[in-house]
Amino acid sequence: MDQSLSFAVAQRTLVAVPVFNEAGFIEDILRQVLRYARNVLVIDDGSTDGTSAMLRRHSAIKVVSHSQNQGYGRSLIDAFAFAAANGLDWLITIDADHQHEPSYIPRFYEEIRKDKADIISGSRYLVEARASAISPPAERAAINKEITQMLNSSLNLCLTDAFCGFKAYRVKAIAQIHLTEDGYGLPLQLWVRAAAAGLKICEIPVPMIYHDPHRNFAGRLENPVFRLNYYLATLERALEQNG
Repeated sequence: MDQSLSFAVAQRTLVAVPVFNEAGFIEDILRQVLRYARNVLVIDDGSTDGTSAMLRRHSAIKVVSHSQNQGYGRSLIDAFAFAAANGLDWLITIDADHQHEPSYIPRFYEEIRKDKADIISGSRYLVEARASAISPPAERAAINKEITQMLNSSLNLCLTDAFCGFKAYRVKAIAQIHLTEDGYGLPLQLWVRAAAAGLKICEIPVPMIYHDPHRNFAGRLENPVFRLNYYLATLERALEQNG
C-alpha cells in the first residue's frame, strides 16, 4: 500500500488498546503501535499493577480510565464511543499482551481503503502456524471452534475465528447496533447484532501468537466449562434479543 494512502487512512482511524494489568507489555506495545497509528487510545480497565502510572508518561496517546475493572466488553464499548465522539471513521482494536503484531495494522488499512466491509476481523486460522509458535491451549481452540461453528450455523456467516480481538470496525456501522455486553462475551453479541443489521463482514489472516501457554482468563472464566457455558448463555441471550 502506498505510504501516502496509508497515512490518509491512519488519519481517520483510531487504534484502541484495551488494558488490564499489562505493566510487563504496555511500553513495548505502545512503542510499536505508534509506528503505525496516528490516533491511539488506551482503555485502562482498572489496572492495579503500575500500568496506569506508565500510561501517564505517554503524551502521544489518549487514555480512558476505569476506576475499577469493568470488563473487556465495556472497554471496547468505550472505545467505540470515543471514536464516534471524535469524528473518526474507523476503529482498530489490538490487545496489549503481544498476542497481536502491531506491524499488521497497515494490512487493516489496506482493507479499509477497499471500502468493502463494515467489520474486518483478524483470523488466526487463515494462516499456517509458524514452526516456532506456541500452540493455543487445547480447550481454548476447542471452544473457539465450537462457538464459531454455532455462529456460522445460526447467522449464516462464514467465520473462521470468532474471538480474535484484532479487528477494524466502521464507526458509523457499529453505532447502529448498540452493544451492551461488558465481559468477554461481547464478540458474540457483536456478531449477532452485526448480522441482524446486515453489516458486511470479512476476515484477514493474522498470526497465531501465544507467548505463554499458561496465561489464561481471570476468576471463574479460567474454568473452561464455566467459560463455555457463559459464551453459550451470552449467545442464546443475544439471539433471543434479536429474534
